[in-house]
Amino acid sequence: MPTPWQTRLTASAIALMWGYEGLWCKFFPGRADQRAIVEGLPLLPGSAVTPLLITIGLAELALGAWVLNGRRARLAAIVQTLLVVGFNTGGLLFGADRIPEPGRLVVQDIAFLALVWTLPAARRDRTRPIAVAA
Repeated sequence: MPTPWQTRLTASAIALMWGYEGLWCKFFPGRADQRAIVEGLPLLPGSAVTPLLITIGLAELALGAWVLNGRRARLAAIVQTLLVVGFNTGGLLFGADRIPEPGRLVVQDIAFLALVWTLPAARRDRTRPIAVAA
């Protein structure tokens, strides 16, 4: 069973990743490859690119805060999984030519999601009562 310190460290690493993606990659300064992928989305007018990037960035920052909060960890893991899979599927379908190493992206996301899914189990174990032998 992970210690509370290990659980907090895991949550902090996950939140840091969402913070980096939300703040650095979408806002300050923003990554050109991510912008190009969003620009390549079909039926998305050019005027909607910046507002969409800002919305995605804010959602990623909120997700990081949710992970740190620790409430409903299983639901948070489900939401993170859906977003990672959705974002990357969209990126690979509509902007694969703008992703330098698609295989690396997929492998990194598998590792990230494995880390994401350790939190619900760790937090559940901490809330279970310890059985006492009679």
